[in-house]
Amino acid sequence: MAEIAAQNAENHAPESSAPPESPTAAVDLSEVRAPAETAGVLPSPVTAETSGLSPHLARLADRARDYVAAASSANTRRAYASDWRHFSSWCRRQGLEAYPPSPHVVGLYITACASGAATERKPNSVSTIERRLSALTWNYAQRGTPLDRKDRHIATVFAGIRNSHAAPPHQKEAVLPEDIIAMLETLDRGTLRGLRDRAMLLIGFAGGLRRSEIVGLDVGRDQTEDGRGWVEILDLGLVVSLRGKTGWREVEVGRGSADATCPVVALQTWLKLARIAHGPLFRRVTDQGRGVGSERLNDREIARLVKRTALAAGVRGDLSEGERRQKFSGHSLRAGLASSAEADERHVQKQLGHASAEMTRRYQRRRDRFRVNLTKAAGL
Repeated sequence: MAEIAAQNAENHAPESSAPPESPTAAVDLSEVRAPAETAGVLPSPVTAETSGLSPHLARLADRARDYVAAASSANTRRAYASDWRHFSSWCRRQGLEAYPPSPHVVGLYITACASGAATERKPNSVSTIERRLSALTWNYAQRGTPLDRKDRHIATVFAGIRNSHAAPPHQKEAVLPEDIIAMLETLDRGTLRGLRDRAMLLIGFAGGLRRSEIVGLDVGRDQTEDGRGWVEILDLGLVVSLRGKTGWREVEVGRGSADATCPVVALQTWLKLARIAHGPLFRRVTDQGRGVGSERLNDREIARLVKRTALAAGVRGDLSEGERRQKFSGHSLRAGLASSAEADERHVQKQLGHASAEMTRRYQRRRDRFRVNLTKAAGL
């Protein structure tokens, strides 16, 4: 790999003739859309010029681009676009070309990521490097020039990085039922914001939902273009229909044993007092707490809510405040249900939408780790 820079200088055109370095610019959509409208969009395989097409085919091309965008979540698109910019910037600093794909260059790049040379901060984790590789693979594939991740310059280097730097994942702390109850007590029941936040915490916990799934819900079916699901309130509980990575699934959220901790009651109260009958379920509270906006919340609000209420409730008070801030996120709700639900593992797996029981077990983070003592059970 040492001769890469020299080879690159000989075999590539000057930088000014290289393709654009961001995922957005690399896609020739300017004939149909203004540049500002394509910000953050991943490369699209639908790149044929539309000026020579009939109006009907031009509309189909536009729709195809929309379907390409819908193939991945907004979070994935943002991450992949960011990773491509990171790679392109590193190549530019090294005097290398980001395009066409070169396993040699990518091998050097992931080595720099692992050693900390690709950033001014610190070495990337193995999971981050793996995501960056996925982002490069995706971006190159959308440009019609696939990257061969099995090439020895990538596969062997990454295997060495994994063996040298792999570490157990940093899992977020699960919030258990007693934690949720304490967190609810920090919210003001006399305000719209407090009622909304209570409903989000309870629905997220009882449904084992991801933060994007919580804010992506609508009141009813097919009410918004960006909706990821809807709710149906029944006598015995709540049915949440969700569109996930592997298709649609239904999540059943039963009524609680008391109104104060019942997710269905909390949701009904929020909808009634916020006067929401159509569109996004959870929205921003406006007009100094007296009104409700029309647009849905960003999923980051769920993470902020969990962190804020967990700190206010004193959850894991045995840790410093800095440690506690790192422990909690929106994922704490999902892990909390998996860790506390006294039910057959198959039901928990179905609720979380996991393809395997092994994935469900990764979410089960019990503080009483030695509740089942196999040492004593074996007779010692």
